[in-house]
Amino acid sequence: MIDKQKLIEMYKRLLEWLTLAWRWLDAKVESLFKTPDQDGGKSGKSEKPPSRFLLYFFLGFLVLSLLSGGEHMEGREIPYSQFINLVNDNKVDQAMVSQRFINGSLKVADPKIGKDFYTVPLWDAGLVKTLQEHNVGYVVRSGENWFSTLIFTWVIPIAIFAGIWMWLLPRMGGGAGRSFLNLGNKMHIKKETAQNTFNDVAGAESAKQELKETIDFLIAPEKLQKLGGRMPKGVLLIGAPGTGKTLLARAVSGEAGVPFFNISASEFIELFVGVGAARVRELFEQARQTAPCIIFIDELDAIGRARGGPVMMGGNDEREQTLNQLLTEMDGFDPTSGVVVMAATNRPEILDKALLRAGRFDRQIVVDKPDLSDRIAILKLHCKTMQLDPSVDLTTVAKRTPGFVGADLSNIANEAAILAARGGRDTVNMVDFEAAIDRIMAGPEKKNRILGPEEKRRVAYHEAGHALVAEAVPHGQPVHKISIIPRGVSSLGFTLQLPVEEKYLSTEPELKDQLAILLGGRVAEQLALNSVSTGAQNDLEKASEIARNMVCYLGMSKKLGPLIYGQRQQLQFLGGDISEQRNYSEETARLVDAEIRQLIEEAQLRAHKILTGNRHHLDQLADLLQDKEVILREEMLKLLAVD
Repeated sequence: MIDKQKLIEMYKRLLEWLTLAWRWLDAKVESLFKTPDQDGGKSGKSEKPPSRFLLYFFLGFLVLSLLSGGEHMEGREIPYSQFINLVNDNKVDQAMVSQRFINGSLKVADPKIGKDFYTVPLWDAGLVKTLQEHNVGYVVRSGENWFSTLIFTWVIPIAIFAGIWMWLLPRMGGGAGRSFLNLGNKMHIKKETAQNTFNDVAGAESAKQELKETIDFLIAPEKLQKLGGRMPKGVLLIGAPGTGKTLLARAVSGEAGVPFFNISASEFIELFVGVGAARVRELFEQARQTAPCIIFIDELDAIGRARGGPVMMGGNDEREQTLNQLLTEMDGFDPTSGVVVMAATNRPEILDKALLRAGRFDRQIVVDKPDLSDRIAILKLHCKTMQLDPSVDLTTVAKRTPGFVGADLSNIANEAAILAARGGRDTVNMVDFEAAIDRIMAGPEKKNRILGPEEKRRVAYHEAGHALVAEAVPHGQPVHKISIIPRGVSSLGFTLQLPVEEKYLSTEPELKDQLAILLGGRVAEQLALNSVSTGAQNDLEKASEIARNMVCYLGMSKKLGPLIYGQRQQLQFLGGDISEQRNYSEETARLVDAEIRQLIEEAQLRAHKILTGNRHHLDQLADLLQDKEVILREEMLKLLAVD
């Protein structure tokens, strides 16, 4: 009988031997993967050693494969038909039959086959009977090993899939260090010290004045605290795209000399609920540690939309949780900590009311489109580094661009420089600026779109009609340029007018003059060519819209009186589609239509009277347009003999 104590001692020694063997193997592997830097730094180059896990994995796989058993083929492979013939000739001594192979041995070694052989069997139900009839000793085995089945059926496929997944995972997140769908990773918040100041921002004086107080709060918060006040927690910049909201936020950071966290609201949103809220917490935590500082959230409407309404498949859950966390953080941080949250949007009408209440975004600053003086200042700023020709008049450029924002003016200056470089000039002249404005307003010239003689004549009369009516009516803006060069998608020509001064209101006579100018092109075609064309479609759309506004919303109809007919709802702030709901009777609707028609017909009669009285000027101007294609104001006045 074996002594238990001796058996335990034997197992202990075996375990100690295995431990020593494992340490020896690990030391050998470590020396195999040792880098030059670890070996005394002879090469001066340090590289990260590869993981030893892969080597251990392959060694383990090799051992398991050896231990997995399986079937061992001996001898030479022969066809199954030859095997049957050998059995029938009583030459086979023994056979081992499995599902995959038949191993056998001959009674007498064959010169071609040898003693042992193997073959791949067919599904033969009579094989056992055949072996028994010819006295072949045989055994039957399943041919399967549970361990090898486990390895080859489960372990190896799963390991291959896991390896491919681990290799693809870091590459599916959009960059190094980011995992698939950014799960479990921190958001990379860009912290910077802005170099911009208010000197880099032209115009927007009212917005800059409001923001200067925020700068004072960041630099010297104790002044307000002594008076018992608190620093505004949030500043919301509202304005059309391109008005310089982000630039103003950077300028505030540069003026105050504090760090600037710039992030887009869409970066908070991910596929899985809760990720955005965690990123908001992380952002405010970093800001508190860096205070005083500015957090700037661009395009706030991406997460700040009003809550409520139907939720489709949980699509709004992540956004709403992110918004809730933002509201909580803005309520929770100390206003004396020196952290100011700034945000920008061009759609304030869709923001949640909780964001706009006092204690969240205390100040809402509207960044308007620049007026004439602001546009001149913006153009001077963007042209400061350009080589300008003395002929360049930035005031004229500013007058030609009413309604343009800072981004548009920057684009005009850049386009002018590109056109000058294309022409091989050393300086940018006024012609380049004129061409840049025309390109942005009406589209690029379509040099491959050649008008036929009849179409060219019709377009010339159309534009000449606009120009003559604009010069004849009392409140028409001066014509600056007439062109019949095709541009953009559908424009075959245009008449450009320059405003004498910036205006924010329009009177009834001015609107009626505008109707006559819009219809002047169609009337000129009818008068000179006895027919009208589709070229007046856009003019009719604008004229109809002006007439409808005069009747329904501006109270400029004597029959309908100073009332508003219909309810309008603007679907997007600062420009966008407008829905209209009628709130008047059918009888009133007929009267509205009659008043609109009367305004259009009166404008058409005025345009007809003006062009009939200046028919010879109309013909001369149309002929000159057909020859030159582009006419400036000076040439037109010379033709009309106007001092």
